[in-house]
Amino acid sequence: MTKTARGTSVVQKCLVFTAADESKASGLYPYFKPIERICGTKVVIDGRELIMAGSNNYLGLATDPRVKLAATEAIKEFGTSCSGSRFMNGTLVLHEELERRLAAFVGKDSALCFTTGYMTNLGAISALVDRGTHVVCDRYNHASIVDGVCMAAGLHRGVNFHRYRHGDLFDLEVVLGTIPPHSKTLLVTDGVFSMEGDIVNLPAIKSFAAAHGATLYLDEAHAIGVLGKTGRGTAEHFGGGCMPDIVMCTFSKAFGSTGGFIAGERKVVDYIKHTARPLIFSASIPPAAIAAVLKSLEIIQGEPKRILRLQQIAAKMKNGLSSLGYDTGNSETPIVPLIIGDPEKTFRLFNAFFERGVYVNPVVTPAVPPDRCLLRTSYMATQTDQELDTILSVAEDEGKRLGIIR
Repeated sequence: MTKTARGTSVVQKCLVFTAADESKASGLYPYFKPIERICGTKVVIDGRELIMAGSNNYLGLATDPRVKLAATEAIKEFGTSCSGSRFMNGTLVLHEELERRLAAFVGKDSALCFTTGYMTNLGAISALVDRGTHVVCDRYNHASIVDGVCMAAGLHRGVNFHRYRHGDLFDLEVVLGTIPPHSKTLLVTDGVFSMEGDIVNLPAIKSFAAAHGATLYLDEAHAIGVLGKTGRGTAEHFGGGCMPDIVMCTFSKAFGSTGGFIAGERKVVDYIKHTARPLIFSASIPPAAIAAVLKSLEIIQGEPKRILRLQQIAAKMKNGLSSLGYDTGNSETPIVPLIIGDPEKTFRLFNAFFERGVYVNPVVTPAVPPDRCLLRTSYMATQTDQELDTILSVAEDEGKRLGIIR
């Protein structure tokens, strides 16, 4: 099987892949741990209950009884699947109702839902970008953004991809200055960066986009439901005067479901709707997931205190972990990284947290640069002060024991 008539099999690299087995043998392998039960802010793994300090369920809505009931009722009415793409038989009245409500929520003319957040960026960016387009990205943008550009490059020759140093406005200005005047330019950035929890300087980015005639595309996956007084995201966080041209968000974070959407001018959204391959050739979001998002949106709009509580927790954990001596970077959100640097130390600290009943996420290259391996901690509005204090206590004990903090 390892050889073909003309040479080495395409699966040869799979057969010699040993990194995962070696990590498992060392006792440090941290991935693909099956969760047996979810109990609000806690999970059960291997029969043990742990505090979940690594979920993107920021508002706790994935286990909210109202959201679960809405999903159940949708199954009763529509079944478990649309059994088709949005383009053909997979559009329900639920999809269109959600799109109308999302467009109004983010202040845009129109919105369009995709089956996953990853597919939203893949589909929208690959539809917008064609021959001669210059795409400018922050180096810490999510992988789905990069893959959307790569898909566009595969479909069209002559796509120009530029990346600037993370958060470096001087470098962004230099990159934009290399693009010929009057070129088609798409400037893409995360609102909240998913690994380190820092917030983009949106007013400055908006100003650069306007000065260079670029279309501004903002990924709000970790910002909507998290930032702003009413959870409308990064633009609201900065006072509402720097709206992007196109807003993107997922449903797998604050909305407690699955899927994603883009919103913008009606004609732009309509073009993406009729040309985005990941939309046209994929089954649509199932009824239960759509109904869950509808209910979550209703709760987000009706319960701003939930968002305030999340922001208070973010500040408590950022300040608490920093005061212990951890490098938490420039986080301003419920994503608070513990930047370790060394991958083995990162895995050892993960295991120490796990054994003490706290689940966090170990992140190593290629998800982050080699010298920025980290534990990604993230928090929910529904977590109690007692749970948060337990996390801080474990972080102090185990960080000192392993020599990561003093």
